[in-house]
Amino acid sequence: MQNAKDTFYITLRTRLAALNPSRTMTLRAVARPGILVADAEPPMAQPILDAFTLSWTGLQADLQLPAILAEMTCEIQYSTVGTQANAGLDRGRALEQMDYELLRLLYPYSAQKMNYARNPPEAMQTMVFWSEPEFGPAVTLRDRLSRIAKVMVFAFQEQGEQ
Repeated sequence: MQNAKDTFYITLRTRLAALNPSRTMTLRAVARPGILVADAEPPMAQPILDAFTLSWTGLQADLQLPAILAEMTCEIQYSTVGTQANAGLDRGRALEQMDYELLRLLYPYSAQKMNYARNPPEAMQTMVFWSEPEFGPAVTLRDRLSRIAKVMVFAFQEQGEQ
């Protein structure tokens, strides 16, 4: 399942870098595209503003098929306070822009599964595919506007995969 999770994240990261190269973040003194996996980073009190945070929150498996089909729930959280130039009064527009970017990052809803534990990464035999996002309500906390979108990610377990 780790190969599927890695493929999903790296696919979205690559698409974000192409779609909006200015959506970046600096984490541990490294500038990179504004998307991260929560369980691969140190704990944070608040999510990083103007970036997408992926959290893996659920797992089910269909054992009735010739190969195990894993169904994983990924919650994608993002927050904004708008821009300083507009004193944060554009935070609704900024959140809407992130909604649109997320829709664009997720489409098309599949990618070739890769093994990123190898150098160079190796293409595997199956695809990773996912659902359209289910957007939760916009939530206001002081000056911050946030949203969580849920995506179901599916992948077949291949021979030798753990």
